[in-house]
Amino acid sequence: MAGRIRDEDIAAVRERSPVDEVIGEYLQLRNAGGGSVKGLCPFHDEKTPSLNVTPSRGLWYCHGCGEGGDAIKFVQKIDALAFTEAVEKLAARAGIELRYEQGGYVPGQEQSQRRRLVDAHRAAAEYYAGRLAGPDAGHARSFLSERGFEAADAERFGVGYSPAAWEELTRHLRGRGFTDAELVTAGLARQGRRGLADRFRGRLMWPIRDLSGDVIAFGARKLDEADDGPKYLNTPETPLFRKSAVLYGADLAKREIARRRQAVIVEGYTDVMACHLAGVPTAVATCGTSFGDEHVKVLRRLIMDTEGSAGEVIFTFDGD
Repeated sequence: MAGRIRDEDIAAVRERSPVDEVIGEYLQLRNAGGGSVKGLCPFHDEKTPSLNVTPSRGLWYCHGCGEGGDAIKFVQKIDALAFTEAVEKLAARAGIELRYEQGGYVPGQEQSQRRRLVDAHRAAAEYYAGRLAGPDAGHARSFLSERGFEAADAERFGVGYSPAAWEELTRHLRGRGFTDAELVTAGLARQGRRGLADRFRGRLMWPIRDLSGDVIAFGARKLDEADDGPKYLNTPETPLFRKSAVLYGADLAKREIARRRQAVIVEGYTDVMACHLAGVPTAVATCGTSFGDEHVKVLRRLIMDTEGSAGEVIFTFDGD
């Protein structure tokens, strides 16, 4: 960082980031009486909710493990961010443009690595979505229509298309001010024999979002049988993305999962789309990996699965 965030901007972020709303994006909260709400703490294993949130004070505290603080501290802890990164994430959520000391705010120069990588993914998602309507993406549109998905459905889920050329996205993102090092770190490009090349080429693209709605990765399906690559290709592990801890569609399903206390686990991206469009808004999918302990923890927080009141998880994997 070239400078520190101005104190008045940090104060504005705190004011416009209600602690119950921020924490409620990650776990289900219930009335605890006295103007407080409670939920299962994500920072230690527990069967009875011990994380209390007091909106009037802007604070949270876990009586089980002793963690606590404000909305910034919660985001720091749950997303493994530095203080500045957490402030930047909440500022983006609240639509606040931050200013920095020592020369002021310079977009692209003073943002944290995480914010830069998230911004790169957002720009990539917009680019891919736009290319789905292009003349070279006819086979991608056919793939979707043959499975009953309309253009509006693709738009709802942010589905896009990655051009088959070697560095279309790379050139586009360079033009948006992102460095080669950032594109490699984000998993959007990789170093080839002839220089930097797009990681995803000639594929149907699904943006993978975290619970707060930030695009942090992509799932990609090949469309050309002559492509000798894997049928599905995901973003590799990056500072943003650990596939063992992310469920595709959870950002869209989290409120219904919490309301119904039920989650439906399906196998792939199109399965999630089909379920949501058919009236099953609690469907989510793993991102090219088996359903594991970290996924269980995510769902328990959303469902608030406790010792005295269990939720329901339904698995509907394919027969193979």
